[in-house]
Amino acid sequence: MTSIATPTANTTWMWRGHQINYQTAGETGAAVLLIHGFGASVGHWRKNIPILAETCRCYAIDLIGFGGSDKPQPGGEIEYTFETWAEQVVDFCQEIIGSPTILVGNSIGCIVALQAAVTNPASITGVALLNCSLRLLHDRKRAKMPFYRRWGTPVLQSILTIPAIGKFFFKQLAQRKVVRNILLQAYHRPEAVSEELIDILMAPAADAGAADVFLKFTAYSWGPLPEDLLPQLACPAIAIWGAADPWEPIDLGRELMNVPTVDEFVELPDVGHCPQDEAPELVNPVLIDWIGKLEKSPSATPRS
Repeated sequence: MTSIATPTANTTWMWRGHQINYQTAGETGAAVLLIHGFGASVGHWRKNIPILAETCRCYAIDLIGFGGSDKPQPGGEIEYTFETWAEQVVDFCQEIIGSPTILVGNSIGCIVALQAAVTNPASITGVALLNCSLRLLHDRKRAKMPFYRRWGTPVLQSILTIPAIGKFFFKQLAQRKVVRNILLQAYHRPEAVSEELIDILMAPAADAGAADVFLKFTAYSWGPLPEDLLPQLACPAIAIWGAADPWEPIDLGRELMNVPTVDEFVELPDVGHCPQDEAPELVNPVLIDWIGKLEKSPSATPRS
């Protein structure tokens, strides 16, 4: 029987005076860091860490503002931007992992991974993008939308900056029934929307500062786009896409990833926005195979 590596209990790393939550498993092989999407946490990788850790040194991190990590007040010393999260990831790779690292992201975690790889190519040996966020509400993309959509989003964002309205909106979202309904939209397989998953996503919502971080990110319509970052990559990349994703359409994803820096595009039929959780039996083998190829390939050495 093949033994399954068990992740450590949540571990704390101090970053810029704030506690950052992470997990690790595996003692040999390539270093791999898993980066969650918006509103998620290390728990979203619970079906992947034990499998990857059989052949890799596997880590999963909660970005500052999410999961079990601290959630300092926006507008202070921490700005909730992709540049900030990328700096956190690079520092983690250097201080905790201690060797060049392969990054695996889901949704906005892909943008964080891309930004980290572009910012510090010497630290990153590869990037795997699972249903990369297309950032369709970015200011530059809204300019091409129909009038009603172009102006509707900024109005809503402005309304949510009113503290009483924003907090009320967050409170309505942070309910089991609402979270379940959102997940049933994002996931193609309803059986994957378990009570355990809802618990994982809801727990951090009770933390002090969670509502402020959520509302700050909903107003974040600037910063890097994936099409800005992809051409700058100095390491191999693979895109893995759940074809039934209602939020990040696969046709747009395939077009976006049709650049020389992306070596492979893997389509997963009948899978939604979070393929690592919804279909780990499909995602894990692809990642393991790709990571194995990277370890054998001279191109895995990042260029300075």
